[in-house]
Amino acid sequence: MRNRHLLLALILACSPGLAGAAQRHLALSAARLIAPEQARVIEHPLVLIDGERIREVREGGAVPDGYEHIDLGAATLLPGLIDVHVHLDFDPSFASGNYYKDLLTLSPIDAAVLAPTAARRTLEAGFTTVRNLGSAEYIDVALRNAIDRGQLPGPRIVAATLALGATGGHADPDTGFSPFIRFNGASGVVDGADAIRQRVRENVKRGADVIKFMASAGVLSNEQSVGAPQYSQEEMNALVDEAHRWGRKVAAHAHGTEAIKMAIRAGVDSVEHCSFIDEEGLKLARQHGTWLDFDIYNDDYILSEYGKLGVPQAQLDKEKLVGRTQRENFRRAVKAGARMAFATDAGVYPHGWNAKQFAKMVEWGMTPLQAIQAATTHAAELLGRADQVGAVKPGLYADLVAVEADPLTDIATLERVSFVMKGGVVVVPHPSRP
Repeated sequence: MRNRHLLLALILACSPGLAGAAQRHLALSAARLIAPEQARVIEHPLVLIDGERIREVREGGAVPDGYEHIDLGAATLLPGLIDVHVHLDFDPSFASGNYYKDLLTLSPIDAAVLAPTAARRTLEAGFTTVRNLGSAEYIDVALRNAIDRGQLPGPRIVAATLALGATGGHADPDTGFSPFIRFNGASGVVDGADAIRQRVRENVKRGADVIKFMASAGVLSNEQSVGAPQYSQEEMNALVDEAHRWGRKVAAHAHGTEAIKMAIRAGVDSVEHCSFIDEEGLKLARQHGTWLDFDIYNDDYILSEYGKLGVPQAQLDKEKLVGRTQRENFRRAVKAGARMAFATDAGVYPHGWNAKQFAKMVEWGMTPLQAIQAATTHAAELLGRADQVGAVKPGLYADLVAVEADPLTDIATLERVSFVMKGGVVVVPHPSRP
Protein backbone atom coordinates (compact mmCIF):
# COMPACT_ATOMS: atom_id res chain seq x y z
CA MET A 1 0.00 0.00 0.00
CA ARG A 2 2.86 2.36 0.85
CA ASN A 3 4.34 1.81 -2.62
CA ARG A 4 0.98 2.65 -4.23
CA HIS A 5 0.81 5.93 -2.32
CA LEU A 6 4.37 6.73 -3.37
CA LEU A 7 3.51 5.98 -7.02
CA LEU A 8 0.47 8.27 -6.87
CA ALA A 9 2.59 11.07 -5.41
CA LEU A 10 5.13 10.67 -8.20
CA ILE A 11 2.41 10.75 -10.88
CA LEU A 12 0.97 13.98 -9.46
CA ALA A 13 4.40 15.54 -9.15
CA CYS A 14 5.15 14.76 -12.79
CA SER A 15 1.74 15.98 -14.03
CA PRO A 16 1.47 19.72 -13.37
CA GLY A 17 -2.00 19.92 -14.91
CA LEU A 18 -3.39 17.29 -12.60
CA ALA A 19 -1.62 18.58 -9.53
CA GLY A 20 -2.62 22.17 -10.26
CA ALA A 21 -6.27 21.28 -10.72
CA ALA A 22 -6.30 19.36 -7.43
CA GLN A 23 -4.99 22.34 -5.44
CA ARG A 24 -6.61 25.41 -6.97
CA HIS A 25 -9.84 27.21 -6.14
CA LEU A 26 -10.86 29.43 -9.03
CA ALA A 27 -13.66 31.91 -9.65
CA LEU A 28 -14.51 32.75 -13.26
CA SER A 29 -16.55 35.83 -14.11
CA ALA A 30 -17.74 37.13 -17.48
CA ALA A 31 -20.43 39.30 -19.02
CA ARG A 32 -22.72 36.36 -19.69
CA LEU A 33 -22.92 32.56 -19.64
CA ILE A 34 -24.88 30.57 -22.21
CA ALA A 35 -26.51 27.71 -20.30
CA PRO A 36 -27.64 25.36 -23.11
CA GLU A 37 -29.24 22.83 -20.77
CA GLN A 38 -31.58 25.59 -19.56
CA ALA A 39 -31.85 27.32 -22.96
CA ARG A 40 -31.08 30.64 -21.32
CA VAL A 41 -28.38 33.23 -20.75
CA ILE A 42 -27.09 33.99 -17.25
CA GLU A 43 -25.96 37.59 -16.89
CA HIS A 44 -22.77 38.36 -14.95
CA PRO A 45 -22.08 34.73 -13.95
CA LEU A 46 -19.62 33.71 -11.26
CA VAL A 47 -18.43 30.12 -11.68
CA LEU A 48 -16.70 28.63 -8.63
CA ILE A 49 -14.29 25.78 -9.33
CA ASP A 50 -12.69 23.42 -6.85
CA GLY A 51 -9.93 21.37 -8.45
CA GLU A 52 -11.23 19.88 -11.70
CA ARG A 53 -14.95 20.23 -10.92
CA ILE A 54 -17.49 23.03 -10.82
CA ARG A 55 -18.67 23.76 -7.31
CA GLU A 56 -21.30 26.44 -7.91
CA VAL A 57 -22.69 28.82 -10.54
CA ARG A 58 -23.91 32.17 -9.21
CA GLU A 59 -25.62 35.11 -10.88
CA GLY A 60 -23.30 37.89 -9.79
CA GLY A 61 -21.93 38.32 -6.30
CA ALA A 62 -18.54 38.74 -4.73
CA VAL A 63 -15.64 36.32 -5.13
CA PRO A 64 -15.41 34.18 -1.96
CA ASP A 65 -12.30 34.24 0.18
CA GLY A 66 -9.68 31.75 -0.89
CA TYR A 67 -10.61 31.82 -4.59
CA GLU A 68 -8.31 33.09 -7.33
CA HIS A 69 -10.34 35.37 -9.60
CA ILE A 70 -10.18 35.12 -13.40
CA ASP A 71 -12.16 38.02 -14.84
CA LEU A 72 -13.02 37.53 -18.51
CA GLY A 73 -14.54 40.98 -18.82
CA ALA A 74 -17.08 41.37 -21.65
CA ALA A 75 -16.64 37.78 -22.87
CA THR A 76 -19.35 35.14 -23.22
CA LEU A 77 -18.80 31.85 -21.40
CA LEU A 78 -20.01 28.46 -22.67
CA PRO A 79 -19.47 24.82 -21.72
CA GLY A 80 -16.48 23.17 -23.34
CA LEU A 81 -17.50 22.15 -26.86
CA ILE A 82 -17.96 18.52 -27.96
CA ASP A 83 -17.42 16.99 -31.41
CA VAL A 84 -18.83 13.46 -31.66
CA HIS A 85 -17.07 12.51 -34.91
CA VAL A 86 -13.34 13.13 -35.43
CA HIS A 87 -10.28 11.20 -36.62
CA LEU A 88 -7.27 12.44 -34.68
CA ASP A 89 -4.74 10.25 -36.45
CA PHE A 90 -5.31 11.90 -39.81
CA ASP A 91 -5.23 15.48 -41.09
CA PRO A 92 -4.94 16.73 -44.67
CA SER A 93 -2.22 19.13 -43.56
CA PHE A 94 -0.09 16.06 -42.82
CA ALA A 95 -0.39 14.87 -46.44
CA SER A 96 2.31 15.40 -49.07
CA GLY A 97 0.00 16.16 -51.98
CA ASN A 98 0.61 12.75 -53.55
CA TYR A 99 -2.27 10.44 -52.60
CA TYR A 100 -0.72 7.14 -53.66
CA LYS A 101 2.72 8.01 -52.35
CA ASP A 102 1.24 8.66 -48.91
CA LEU A 103 -0.75 5.42 -48.99
CA LEU A 104 2.32 3.39 -49.87
CA THR A 105 5.04 5.12 -47.84
CA LEU A 106 3.37 6.28 -44.62
CA SER A 107 2.44 3.92 -41.80
CA PRO A 108 0.44 4.02 -38.56
CA ILE A 109 3.69 5.05 -36.87
CA ASP A 110 3.59 8.32 -38.80
CA ALA A 111 -0.06 8.78 -37.79
CA ALA A 112 0.77 8.12 -34.14
CA VAL A 113 3.57 10.70 -34.18
CA LEU A 114 1.26 13.39 -35.60
CA ALA A 115 -1.91 12.59 -33.63
CA PRO A 116 -0.85 14.58 -30.52
CA THR A 117 -0.59 17.71 -32.69
CA ALA A 118 -4.15 17.18 -33.90
CA ALA A 119 -5.32 16.66 -30.32
CA ARG A 120 -3.68 19.87 -29.12
CA ARG A 121 -5.15 21.91 -31.97
CA THR A 122 -8.60 20.51 -31.19
CA LEU A 123 -8.37 21.40 -27.52
CA GLU A 124 -7.05 24.90 -28.20
CA ALA A 125 -10.04 25.46 -30.51
CA GLY A 126 -12.34 24.94 -27.52
CA PHE A 127 -13.31 21.30 -28.05
CA THR A 128 -12.69 19.69 -24.69
CA THR A 129 -14.36 16.34 -25.51
CA VAL A 130 -14.38 14.36 -28.76
CA ARG A 131 -15.49 10.96 -30.00
CA ASN A 132 -12.80 9.46 -32.25
CA LEU A 133 -14.69 7.24 -34.68
CA GLY A 134 -12.06 4.97 -36.11
CA SER A 135 -8.30 4.82 -35.73
CA ALA A 136 -5.43 2.74 -37.07
CA GLU A 137 -3.58 0.40 -34.73
CA TYR A 138 -5.48 1.54 -31.59
CA ILE A 139 -3.78 4.95 -31.78
CA ASP A 140 -6.81 6.68 -30.28
CA VAL A 141 -6.70 4.48 -27.19
CA ALA A 142 -3.03 5.24 -26.56
CA LEU A 143 -3.65 8.94 -27.17
CA ARG A 144 -6.67 8.94 -24.84
CA ASN A 145 -4.69 7.26 -22.10
CA ALA A 146 -1.71 9.62 -22.41
CA ILE A 147 -4.04 12.64 -22.22
CA ASP A 148 -5.87 11.18 -19.23
CA ARG A 149 -2.54 10.66 -17.47
CA GLY A 150 -1.67 14.32 -18.02
CA GLN A 151 1.25 13.49 -20.31
CA LEU A 152 -0.14 15.26 -23.39
CA PRO A 153 -2.54 18.16 -23.92
CA GLY A 154 -5.76 17.21 -25.64
CA PRO A 155 -9.50 16.75 -25.29
CA ARG A 156 -11.24 13.95 -23.45
CA ILE A 157 -11.43 11.15 -26.01
CA VAL A 158 -14.19 8.59 -26.45
CA ALA A 159 -12.29 6.04 -28.54
CA ALA A 160 -13.67 3.60 -31.11
CA THR A 161 -10.37 1.89 -32.05
CA LEU A 162 -10.73 0.02 -35.37
CA ALA A 163 -13.84 0.77 -37.42
CA LEU A 164 -15.44 -2.53 -38.44
CA GLY A 165 -16.57 -3.23 -42.00
CA ALA A 166 -17.07 -5.80 -44.73
CA THR A 167 -14.46 -7.19 -47.08
CA GLY A 168 -14.14 -4.83 -50.03
CA GLY A 169 -15.98 -2.08 -48.20
CA HIS A 170 -15.32 1.34 -46.71
CA ALA A 171 -13.12 -0.08 -43.90
CA ASP A 172 -11.02 -2.27 -46.21
CA PRO A 173 -7.75 -0.52 -47.19
CA ASP A 174 -7.06 -3.02 -49.99
CA THR A 175 -10.16 -2.07 -51.96
CA GLY A 176 -9.32 -0.93 -55.48
CA PHE A 177 -5.68 -2.00 -55.38
CA SER A 178 -3.88 -4.84 -57.11
CA PRO A 179 -4.56 -8.21 -55.46
CA PHE A 180 -0.79 -8.42 -54.96
CA ILE A 181 -0.77 -5.38 -52.64
CA ARG A 182 -1.57 -5.96 -48.98
CA PHE A 183 -1.71 -3.47 -46.11
CA ASN A 184 -0.48 -5.27 -43.01
CA GLY A 185 -1.44 -4.50 -39.43
CA ALA A 186 -4.55 -4.36 -37.31
CA SER A 187 -7.71 -4.44 -39.40
CA GLY A 188 -11.42 -3.98 -38.79
CA VAL A 189 -12.41 -6.03 -41.83
CA VAL A 190 -14.74 -8.80 -40.73
CA ASP A 191 -17.65 -10.74 -42.23
CA GLY A 192 -20.44 -12.89 -40.80
CA ALA A 193 -22.46 -12.51 -37.62
CA ASP A 194 -20.35 -14.78 -35.40
CA ALA A 195 -17.04 -13.29 -36.55
CA ILE A 196 -18.43 -9.79 -36.05
CA ARG A 197 -19.37 -10.61 -32.46
CA GLN A 198 -15.81 -11.78 -31.84
CA ARG A 199 -14.36 -8.58 -33.33
CA VAL A 200 -16.61 -6.42 -31.16
CA ARG A 201 -15.23 -8.26 -28.14
CA GLU A 202 -11.69 -7.74 -29.43
CA ASN A 203 -12.26 -4.00 -29.77
CA VAL A 204 -13.63 -3.83 -26.24
CA LYS A 205 -10.63 -5.83 -25.03
CA ARG A 206 -8.29 -3.31 -26.67
CA GLY A 207 -9.93 -0.33 -25.02
CA ALA A 208 -12.87 0.76 -27.19
CA ASP A 209 -15.36 3.09 -25.51
CA VAL A 210 -17.70 2.91 -28.52
CA ILE A 211 -18.07 0.62 -31.53
CA LYS A 212 -18.01 2.10 -35.03
CA PHE A 213 -18.96 0.17 -38.17
CA MET A 214 -19.53 0.83 -41.84
CA ALA A 215 -23.17 0.20 -42.63
CA SER A 216 -22.75 1.61 -46.14
CA ALA A 217 -20.16 2.47 -48.73
CA GLY A 218 -18.42 5.82 -48.45
CA VAL A 219 -16.88 8.77 -50.25
CA LEU A 220 -13.14 8.65 -49.54
CA SER A 221 -12.63 5.00 -50.44
CA ASN A 222 -12.42 3.09 -53.70
CA GLU A 223 -15.76 1.29 -53.92
CA GLN A 224 -17.96 2.43 -56.80
CA SER A 225 -21.02 3.11 -54.65
CA VAL A 226 -21.29 5.93 -52.14
CA GLY A 227 -24.14 4.50 -50.09
CA ALA A 228 -24.98 0.86 -50.79
CA PRO A 229 -25.38 -1.37 -47.70
CA GLN A 230 -22.24 -3.34 -46.90
CA TYR A 231 -23.54 -5.56 -44.10
CA SER A 232 -26.68 -7.67 -44.03
CA GLN A 233 -29.42 -6.96 -41.49
CA GLU A 234 -28.36 -10.10 -39.61
CA GLU A 235 -24.76 -8.86 -39.38
CA MET A 236 -25.81 -5.39 -38.17
CA ASN A 237 -28.18 -6.89 -35.61
CA ALA A 238 -25.42 -9.12 -34.24
CA LEU A 239 -22.93 -6.26 -34.03
CA VAL A 240 -25.27 -3.95 -32.13
CA ASP A 241 -26.49 -6.72 -29.83
CA GLU A 242 -22.93 -7.70 -28.91
CA ALA A 243 -21.75 -4.12 -28.39
CA HIS A 244 -24.70 -3.31 -26.13
CA ARG A 245 -24.10 -6.55 -24.22
CA TRP A 246 -20.66 -5.14 -23.36
CA GLY A 247 -22.06 -1.74 -22.45
CA ARG A 248 -20.77 0.02 -25.57
CA LYS A 249 -22.77 2.37 -27.76
CA VAL A 250 -22.67 1.94 -31.54
CA ALA A 251 -22.08 4.50 -34.29
CA ALA A 252 -22.91 3.51 -37.86
CA HIS A 253 -21.30 5.18 -40.87
CA ALA A 254 -24.16 5.35 -43.39
CA HIS A 255 -24.71 7.58 -46.42
CA GLY A 256 -27.26 5.44 -48.25
CA THR A 257 -31.03 5.49 -47.70
CA GLU A 258 -31.48 1.77 -47.10
CA ALA A 259 -28.28 1.37 -45.06
CA ILE A 260 -29.42 4.16 -42.72
CA LYS A 261 -32.74 2.42 -42.09
CA MET A 262 -31.08 -0.98 -41.63
CA ALA A 263 -28.72 0.50 -39.02
CA ILE A 264 -31.58 2.17 -37.16
CA ARG A 265 -33.60 -1.06 -37.14
CA ALA A 266 -30.54 -2.85 -35.75
CA GLY A 267 -30.59 -0.45 -32.79
CA VAL A 268 -27.53 1.74 -33.35
CA ASP A 269 -27.16 4.73 -31.05
CA SER A 270 -26.14 7.14 -33.82
CA VAL A 271 -25.98 7.28 -37.59
CA GLU A 272 -23.06 9.25 -39.05
CA HIS A 273 -23.32 11.32 -42.25
CA CYS A 274 -27.01 10.47 -42.98
CA SER A 275 -26.62 11.90 -46.49
CA PHE A 276 -29.54 10.23 -48.27
CA ILE A 277 -31.92 9.76 -45.35
CA ASP A 278 -35.58 9.82 -46.42
CA GLU A 279 -38.85 10.51 -44.60
CA GLU A 280 -39.14 6.89 -43.50
CA GLY A 281 -35.61 7.05 -42.12
CA LEU A 282 -36.41 10.22 -40.18
CA LYS A 283 -39.54 8.58 -38.78
CA LEU A 284 -37.60 5.46 -37.76
CA ALA A 285 -34.93 7.59 -36.07
CA ARG A 286 -37.58 9.39 -34.01
CA GLN A 287 -39.24 6.09 -33.08
CA HIS A 288 -35.96 4.49 -31.99
CA GLY A 289 -34.45 7.60 -30.39
CA THR A 290 -31.48 7.39 -32.79
CA TRP A 291 -29.10 10.33 -33.01
CA LEU A 292 -28.37 11.71 -36.48
CA ASP A 293 -24.90 13.21 -36.98
CA PHE A 294 -24.55 15.26 -40.17
CA ASP A 295 -21.08 16.53 -41.12
CA ILE A 296 -22.20 19.42 -43.32
CA TYR A 297 -19.09 21.61 -43.50
CA ASN A 298 -16.48 19.29 -44.98
CA ASP A 299 -18.07 19.12 -48.45
CA ASP A 300 -16.69 22.62 -49.07
CA TYR A 301 -13.19 21.59 -48.02
CA ILE A 302 -13.13 18.32 -49.96
CA LEU A 303 -14.24 19.89 -53.23
CA SER A 304 -11.89 22.85 -52.78
CA GLU A 305 -8.73 21.11 -51.59
CA TYR A 306 -8.73 17.36 -52.22
CA GLY A 307 -7.91 17.64 -55.92
CA LYS A 308 -4.67 19.35 -54.85
CA LEU A 309 -3.86 16.33 -52.65
CA GLY A 310 -4.09 13.98 -55.63
CA VAL A 311 -7.27 12.26 -54.38
CA PRO A 312 -8.77 10.15 -57.21
CA GLN A 313 -11.43 11.89 -59.30
CA ALA A 314 -13.87 9.05 -58.62
CA GLN A 315 -13.87 9.97 -54.93
CA LEU A 316 -14.40 13.65 -55.69
CA ASP A 317 -17.30 12.73 -57.96
CA LYS A 318 -18.90 10.79 -55.11
CA GLU A 319 -18.58 13.83 -52.86
CA LYS A 320 -20.42 15.91 -55.48
CA LEU A 321 -23.31 13.45 -55.21
CA VAL A 322 -23.42 13.76 -51.43
CA GLY A 323 -22.82 17.39 -50.45
CA ARG A 324 -25.95 19.32 -51.46
CA THR A 325 -28.35 16.46 -50.73
CA GLN A 326 -26.85 15.92 -47.27
CA ARG A 327 -27.40 19.58 -46.40
CA GLU A 328 -30.98 19.55 -47.64
CA ASN A 329 -31.65 16.46 -45.55
CA PHE A 330 -30.03 18.16 -42.56
CA ARG A 331 -32.67 20.88 -42.90
CA ARG A 332 -35.43 18.26 -43.11
CA ALA A 333 -34.09 16.55 -39.98
CA VAL A 334 -34.10 19.84 -38.05
CA LYS A 335 -37.70 20.52 -39.08
CA ALA A 336 -38.65 16.96 -38.12
CA GLY A 337 -37.30 17.42 -34.60
CA ALA A 338 -34.64 14.71 -34.94
CA ARG A 339 -32.08 14.16 -32.19
CA MET A 340 -28.92 15.74 -33.59
CA ALA A 341 -25.39 16.13 -32.25
CA PHE A 342 -22.40 18.13 -33.49
CA ALA A 343 -20.26 15.89 -35.72
CA THR A 344 -17.68 17.22 -38.17
CA ASP A 345 -15.55 14.28 -39.38
CA ALA A 346 -12.54 16.50 -38.55
CA GLY A 347 -9.46 14.87 -39.98
CA VAL A 348 -11.15 15.01 -43.35
CA TYR A 349 -10.43 18.72 -42.92
CA PRO A 350 -7.86 20.24 -40.52
CA HIS A 351 -8.21 19.70 -36.80
CA GLY A 352 -8.85 22.92 -34.96
CA TRP A 353 -11.28 24.02 -37.68
CA ASN A 354 -14.16 22.08 -36.07
CA ALA A 355 -16.14 25.20 -35.22
CA LYS A 356 -16.47 26.17 -38.89
CA GLN A 357 -19.44 23.80 -39.01
CA PHE A 358 -21.55 25.97 -36.68
CA ALA A 359 -22.20 28.54 -39.40
CA LYS A 360 -23.30 25.81 -41.82
CA MET A 361 -25.70 24.37 -39.24
CA VAL A 362 -27.32 27.76 -38.81
CA GLU A 363 -27.36 28.39 -42.56
CA TRP A 364 -29.18 25.09 -43.10
CA GLY A 365 -31.89 25.42 -40.50
CA MET A 366 -30.76 25.45 -36.88
CA THR A 367 -30.96 28.44 -34.59
CA PRO A 368 -27.65 29.45 -32.98
CA LEU A 369 -28.89 28.02 -29.67
CA GLN A 370 -29.76 24.68 -31.30
CA ALA A 371 -26.31 24.50 -32.86
CA ILE A 372 -24.68 25.21 -29.49
CA GLN A 373 -26.88 22.60 -27.79
CA ALA A 374 -25.84 20.07 -30.45
CA ALA A 375 -22.20 20.63 -29.42
CA THR A 376 -22.81 20.63 -25.66
CA THR A 377 -25.80 19.09 -23.88
CA HIS A 378 -26.99 16.96 -26.79
CA ALA A 379 -23.53 15.67 -27.63
CA ALA A 380 -22.94 14.80 -23.97
CA GLU A 381 -26.23 12.88 -23.89
CA LEU A 382 -25.29 10.90 -26.99
CA LEU A 383 -21.94 9.99 -25.43
CA GLY A 384 -23.60 8.94 -22.16
CA ARG A 385 -21.55 11.55 -20.30
CA ALA A 386 -24.11 14.20 -19.39
CA ASP A 387 -23.08 13.75 -15.75
CA GLN A 388 -19.53 14.82 -16.64
CA VAL A 389 -19.51 17.31 -19.53
CA GLY A 390 -21.73 19.43 -21.77
CA ALA A 391 -22.97 22.01 -19.27
CA VAL A 392 -21.72 24.47 -16.67
CA LYS A 393 -23.25 23.22 -13.45
CA PRO A 394 -22.15 21.81 -10.08
CA GLY A 395 -20.43 18.44 -10.13
CA LEU A 396 -19.41 18.48 -13.77
CA TYR A 397 -15.87 18.91 -15.03
CA ALA A 398 -14.77 22.54 -15.21
CA ASP A 399 -14.60 22.54 -19.01
CA LEU A 400 -15.33 26.06 -20.27
CA VAL A 401 -14.64 28.26 -23.26
CA ALA A 402 -15.10 31.98 -23.85
CA VAL A 403 -15.58 34.14 -26.93
CA GLU A 404 -15.50 37.90 -27.23
CA ALA A 405 -18.84 38.34 -29.05
CA ASP A 406 -22.27 36.80 -28.51
CA PRO A 407 -22.58 33.53 -30.47
CA LEU A 408 -26.37 33.74 -30.23
CA THR A 409 -26.05 36.77 -32.50
CA ASP A 410 -22.95 35.75 -34.47
CA ILE A 411 -22.44 31.98 -34.40
CA ALA A 412 -19.14 32.30 -36.32
CA THR A 413 -17.54 33.84 -33.23
CA LEU A 414 -17.15 30.26 -31.96
CA GLU A 415 -14.37 29.91 -34.55
CA ARG A 416 -12.34 32.39 -32.47
CA VAL A 417 -12.27 31.27 -28.84
CA SER A 418 -10.32 33.53 -26.50
CA PHE A 419 -10.19 31.28 -23.42
CA VAL A 420 -10.19 27.52 -22.89
CA MET A 421 -10.28 25.60 -19.62
CA LYS A 422 -10.34 21.82 -19.27
CA GLY A 423 -10.83 20.20 -15.89
CA GLY A 424 -10.03 23.41 -14.01
CA VAL A 425 -6.74 23.92 -15.89
CA VAL A 426 -6.39 26.95 -18.17
CA VAL A 427 -5.33 25.75 -21.62
CA VAL A 428 -5.71 29.01 -23.54
CA PRO A 429 -5.45 32.06 -21.26
CA HIS A 430 -7.61 35.09 -21.88
CA PRO A 431 -5.74 37.93 -23.65
CA SER A 432 -6.28 40.15 -20.63
CA ARG A 433 -4.43 37.60 -18.43
CA PRO A 434 -1.19 36.66 -20.25
